[in-house]
Amino acid sequence: MVVVGSTNPAKLAPVRLVFAEVFPGLEVRGVEVPSGVPEQPIGYEETLLGAQNRAKAALAQPGAMWGLGLEAGVEFNALGAWLFNVAVILRADGRWGVARGGSVLLPPAVAERVQAGEELGRVIDDLVGQKGTKRGVGAVGILTLSRLERVEFWRHTLELALPPFLRPELYPQGMMGF
Repeated sequence: MVVVGSTNPAKLAPVRLVFAEVFPGLEVRGVEVPSGVPEQPIGYEETLLGAQNRAKAALAQPGAMWGLGLEAGVEFNALGAWLFNVAVILRADGRWGVARGGSVLLPPAVAERVQAGEELGRVIDDLVGQKGTKRGVGAVGILTLSRLERVEFWRHTLELALPPFLRPELYPQGMMGF
């Protein structure tokens, strides 16, 4: 069984899509687990840690053979604030994969609020006058007019975390990691 450290439909849907194609027949289940990082992770290290913590907690669930942690973060640089995501895939045999997905530049007004400590999902909800956008199209869908929605954003990152499972001969088990 594949256990995802989240019950968010926008995170479960891409896992179901990818695993149905690559490893058909596996049940995918979501569970609420703590990320161990702030509600809105800032920077790559914090975002990676949140994804790792979710994956480890998911793999620790009864019956889990795979544990997945998906965490979205915001990174600041001279150009502004960037939304990005990280996927960590752990398998019970010790093999693991990790990837950082694409990124999108956030509007300056959104960046200011996130930098002041607000969670991106609530800021985007306020921006568009809706509730729960992060459980649907997400910030990326809002900003791209749904040309790229959260499910595709996550799918891309999941696909990039798969090479150690698809080409195990190129990724030795002894790699330092999780």
